[in-house]
Amino acid sequence: MVRVTTSDRRFALRAGAGLVAGGAFAAACSPFKSPSGAVAPHAPASASPGPASPTRASKATARPLAAPAPRAFPRQPAQISHGPRGRSRVALTFHGQGEPSVARALLGEAERHGARVTVLAVGSWLDEHPDLARRILDGGHDLGNHTQRHLDINAMPAAEAAAEIAGCAERLRRLTGSIGTWFRPSRATRASPLVETLARRAGYPHVLSYDVDSLDFTSPGAAAVARNILGEIRDGSVVSLHFGYADTVAALPAVLDELDRRGLRAVTTTELIG
Repeated sequence: MVRVTTSDRRFALRAGAGLVAGGAFAAACSPFKSPSGAVAPHAPASASPGPASPTRASKATARPLAAPAPRAFPRQPAQISHGPRGRSRVALTFHGQGEPSVARALLGEAERHGARVTVLAVGSWLDEHPDLARRILDGGHDLGNHTQRHLDINAMPAAEAAAEIAGCAERLRRLTGSIGTWFRPSRATRASPLVETLARRAGYPHVLSYDVDSLDFTSPGAAAVARNILGEIRDGSVVSLHFGYADTVAALPAVLDELDRRGLRAVTTTELIG
């Protein structure tokens, strides 16, 4: 039997006062292992990899965006899982896919708390919702590349994996004028050596990993999402979260309140590393 703690009840009550999301929710990005050790399958990507229609794309690019490009951080490894441990800052990173209303709710809640986040967008999701690229950047958040179709990129041959990275990079460039500030591999915590090399060739000096997994894609409940984050987060942490899950929306107010109480400031990954 799972023991419900006072902390769990407190987070459940606080999360229940948060936003309530509806609609279809997206597939998870992180691999999840069952008790037997097998990796649980993810739902297939719902959007096709084709380009956005001319009407929608032209509307999304009517006003040019001043989008930052990737940066090289000489003192950082090729794959970054956390920032400096000596500063009271953390990065909340969201895998960008799923119902747009959920994405907007999460961005709005972060902004109400004065937080800035990092969104690693799936290219096919941007094809369907090109206006969200502007919404993310206008909110002061980082926007990056999470592959074109959100498949298991580490399992792909080189040409196919390169096309996944380049496909999303091209969507980002078309919508924002930049390939985005970060690359994160799809369906993997870390990139394989091949994917790391391909990302660097595509213009991303670093691959963005994380050291705290919210496990929100398993839909464990808002209190559990908050507990997973707050039990592991510390100075410099990079947290993996997802657009597209009601638990994430409900948990975020309690998480941000607790980060404020601890004196941990939620910033973009660029600010965290820089």
